[in-house]
Amino acid sequence: MNKKRDQVIMNDDINVTQVRCNIDGGESLGILSTDEAMQKANELGLDLVLIAPGAKPPVAKIMDYGKYKYQAEKKLKEQRKNQTKIDVKEIKLSVKIADNDIAYKVKHAREFLSQGKHVKFRVFLRGREMAHPEAARDVLMRVWPMVEDIGVMEKSPSFEGRYFNMYITPIK
Repeated sequence: MNKKRDQVIMNDDINVTQVRCNIDGGESLGILSTDEAMQKANELGLDLVLIAPGAKPPVAKIMDYGKYKYQAEKKLKEQRKNQTKIDVKEIKLSVKIADNDIAYKVKHAREFLSQGKHVKFRVFLRGREMAHPEAARDVLMRVWPMVEDIGVMEKSPSFEGRYFNMYITPIK
């Protein structure tokens, strides 16, 4: 359940004696007793929603809460729709990889980059290979010239745990 929905204090749940009351649209009614504010909200057929419970006196707003909630959800959906999702493809290599295997994996990486996807090359170091991480860096530096014409090295080869990583993004 959404925490914000649980935190909204409205109508009969308001248990303070006085509130600074505003009407949705900007009109201020000043400081009223909670009963007067509830009566005014009922006359207008709207809800009394506590906006700032920590203020002195607490601030309440007379509004159509259902409409407000609907518009907030609609705005959130619009924001999600306009987001672009970055697709990252990961290509795993090893220290002892042959040239033709590198060429095969680079061919796939070039396809991904041409589709606008980001590519992360990872070289896994096993056992005694951990003693010579520069070998993994050399593998990645053999890969880079094959993709530099269609990609940008956003993250140069770096060592993280048992992996040597290189991050490439497509040229815009």
